[in-house]
Amino acid sequence: MPVVRTLSKVAKHALLNPGCGCQPLAVAVRNISFSPRQVTSDASFHSVSFSETDHPKVLITGGLGQLGVGLAKMLRKRFGNNNVILSDIRKPPSHVFHSGPFIYSDILDYKNLREIVVNNRITWLVHYSALLSAVGEANVPLARAVNITGLHNILDIAAEHGLRLFVPSTIGAFGPTSPRNPTPDLCVQRPRTIYGVSKVHAELMGEYYHHRYGLDFRCLRYPGIISADSQPGGGTTDYAVQIFHDAIKTGKFECNLKPDTRLPMMYIDDCLRATLEVMEAPADTLSMRTYNINAMSFTPDELAQEVQKQLPDLEVTYDIDPVRQAIADSWPMNFNDTNARNDWGWKHDYDLPELVQTMLNFIGSETRIARAN
Repeated sequence: MPVVRTLSKVAKHALLNPGCGCQPLAVAVRNISFSPRQVTSDASFHSVSFSETDHPKVLITGGLGQLGVGLAKMLRKRFGNNNVILSDIRKPPSHVFHSGPFIYSDILDYKNLREIVVNNRITWLVHYSALLSAVGEANVPLARAVNITGLHNILDIAAEHGLRLFVPSTIGAFGPTSPRNPTPDLCVQRPRTIYGVSKVHAELMGEYYHHRYGLDFRCLRYPGIISADSQPGGGTTDYAVQIFHDAIKTGKFECNLKPDTRLPMMYIDDCLRATLEVMEAPADTLSMRTYNINAMSFTPDELAQEVQKQLPDLEVTYDIDPVRQAIADSWPMNFNDTNARNDWGWKHDYDLPELVQTMLNFIGSETRIARAN
């Protein structure tokens, strides 16, 4: 902004040293700074480049959700503990607080978020803050504020400071008119939840900022994510986590989806690795900015049968929740992730048998430790 700085200096000099010989005016002169809130028609943003020997400085918003803590752990191993800052509006548990940098960050507070990025010299931003489907439907105004207004703050700050920005999307970004088996990267979406609508908005706004301003925006549509170290939160795909807890603790599981309801799924380790891989991918390998990723696709019946190979006494019954069933029936049955595999080499590690064995081992060991204590 050399022209703006020069004009500012000239104006200040003229005010303090008037040519008429009269006393200088007592005018407060502000330094003029740029904000993407004042975008001109010919504005152009470009990501800040850093040498390959430098590590990125990463900020993760919404870091206390299902994915943030695990991603922070992975990134800290790769880039160093102090180069990854976890943030949220909630107080972190002790083990999270002492595991690495944690900071309070409210994505609806533009000034606070901007200060965090500037003061910590952030170069990568992973935006996990969002209200998910069930909570969003119960409080649409709050979901709209967090998922849409919060996203706008993130986009503006990322563009202004040349950040590499990752925003996840979801199988919930599709609707009943989308092709379901398989669902390609580009097709009709038309979701029926505020969460899904906000994620389509995020995809399109991110791509717009990329094409219009050069923002390095990257997005993956996550399938249902299965993790052993977090409790089910009442989501549509959470049955695939609950079955493992119930199988070990009670030997009985009641499923709220029909036995033949097929949905795409992924173990959390694959999900986190995919996120890192797409963030590290050279920009010239990316033919698009939003990718499907997939690992496996199964039904409740297929999952139950696989668990029963390890725990043959497991009893499975069905009590269908019409709301969750309607949501599941509008989502993809299977993701086509050919572009991710071709462009940046995505390849999953966990199929259904490996997933079941890993989940049972993890939850089983936790249960034994809890009983011993």
